[in-house]
Amino acid sequence: MKINEIEMVVFDMAGTTINEQNIVYKSLHKSINKFGIDVSLELVLSLGAGKEKYQAIQDILKYINITDKEKTDQIFEYFIEILDQEYLTAKVLPIEGIEKVMENLKKDGVKVVLNTGYNSLVANALLEKLNWKIGIQYDALITADDVEQGRPFPDMIFNAMKLFNITDASRVLKAGDSAIDIEEGKNAKCGITIGVLSGAQTRLQLEEAKPDYILDSLASLYSILN
Repeated sequence: MKINEIEMVVFDMAGTTINEQNIVYKSLHKSINKFGIDVSLELVLSLGAGKEKYQAIQDILKYINITDKEKTDQIFEYFIEILDQEYLTAKVLPIEGIEKVMENLKKDGVKVVLNTGYNSLVANALLEKLNWKIGIQYDALITADDVEQGRPFPDMIFNAMKLFNITDASRVLKAGDSAIDIEEGKNAKCGITIGVLSGAQTRLQLEEAKPDYILDSLASLYSILN
């Protein structure tokens, strides 16, 4: 697919455009351990990446044969509490090379949309830390707060398309660091889906979702567009 065939890109945030040191999964791991359940960070990354986080906790506990809803609720409440604090104090950086890619996309007339499973408060706190501004680095932000159904449902991508009057999803590119990002793109019928290795999941985990490409990071996006 050539750059002039793309009207919009939809990039995931944490691990895809933003390096936030895996705070979300470290916080999830800490929360589960806090309630006396011994699981590894690797298991949390394997079973939880890209999912809505209550569902992630359920799936991790189910994997070790715990189906106690009250325990899930307690862990989730604690997780939300510490995650907000972690993000407010965290050092976050752009993925190396991504700002140049976003600048080039905008020069080429492509709309740059950021989307995330996080709520609006957390997403905007991250963008403030990077000093990214709407209309400069990106054109729109779509968060979990903006839709009824999160990933892998395509609602966030459809919202972004509506914003810019884009009717043909085959002219949209979706990129993310987890299999569920790829599923979201495929469910929206995006023309191109890309997995990146700069975040939560491994090449093997991304390959399960069958993206069109897997890149080390979005810094090399133009290598497949020209």
